[in-house]
Amino acid sequence: MNKTELVEVVSSKAEITKAEALKAVNATFEAINEGLVADGKVVLVGFGTFEIRTRTERTGRNPRTGEQIKINATRTPAFKPGKDMKEKVSKKAKK
Repeated sequence: MNKTELVEVVSSKAEITKAEALKAVNATFEAINEGLVADGKVVLVGFGTFEIRTRTERTGRNPRTGEQIKINATRTPAFKPGKDMKEKVSKKAKK
């Protein structure tokens, strides 16, 4: 499912126009991004948790030359599914 399809589903389920659904979806994404920047974590009970994870600096290899290179530390967003989501996905997989 892509963003356009998500907007269509939200529009249908919430019985609102696609323009209103697009505003709602965009507002949700923006709020999650703002929450991650401000607090480093957004918890949606039953759905999952968005959080910032920090990767430490490490040594890697250039695959072309084999030379060792330094990979800088980074902060990256991550998602951990909640219990309800895990159960729904695992039930779907069993069928």
